[in-house]
Amino acid sequence: MKEYFNIRYEFNRGRVHRAISERVDYPGSDYICVADGVILHHANYRRDYHEAINGGMFSICDSSYVPLYIRLIHGHRVTQYTGSEIFEDIVRSRKYRMMFLGTRTEILEGLRRNITEWNPDVAEMKFVELPFCEVSEFDYESISAMIQEDNADIIWIALGAPKQEYFMQRLKPHLNRGVMIAVGAAFKFYSGVSVKRAPKWMVKSHLEFLQRLVKEPKKQFGRCVGIIKSLPHILRKEWRKKRGAMDEPEQIFNPECFYGSK
Repeated sequence: MKEYFNIRYEFNRGRVHRAISERVDYPGSDYICVADGVILHHANYRRDYHEAINGGMFSICDSSYVPLYIRLIHGHRVTQYTGSEIFEDIVRSRKYRMMFLGTRTEILEGLRRNITEWNPDVAEMKFVELPFCEVSEFDYESISAMIQEDNADIIWIALGAPKQEYFMQRLKPHLNRGVMIAVGAAFKFYSGVSVKRAPKWMVKSHLEFLQRLVKEPKKQFGRCVGIIKSLPHILRKEWRKKRGAMDEPEQIFNPECFYGSK
């Protein structure tokens, strides 16, 4: 596990799955973030969000660009591991009891129908729509009681960033076991009733964001603008940090260095 751009990443897939397997066997809960470009932007702009991202076990890298930035600045070769990939890997493994939280009932029903083909055990697992509200308004005690009664090992969360990371941070103290993983759009991709993931050629060419932009322009345009505007500063800070020129890492949170509002 290494920290790049102020996020603690685990890029090794074997270590990711060993860590999950070991964590579900011990008391207490934890969570894993799936860090894409949106999370990279917010984690370097909001101090409280940075704490939420790094308050879990680690993050996996959902962005195809972050490995390129790391290679450019540090010379390290690392690979992307998307939320869709870890979701499919774990569901297909048939190793865990799972619960699926978030998004609309229509998407949850489509998701259950499709992934039951991967793992017949899913048919008996819980898919729960969460209310549309501010992160501070969720009834965390009731949600945790439902999860603990079910005895789920893996709790999948799909509320969209940055809400889902704040949600996991707040829910963690209420749970006595289990690993939460926030997978964002993976529920939509695999539901068959919403946005599909881009073709493999687009993923390999680092163009997946274009498909998301076309399919969800209202949602994705603002995100793309924020990422583009903040990225030069984030890369510059990482370069200075690598060269030992950054004496005060907290400067990364200086709002004057970024665009948009909190």
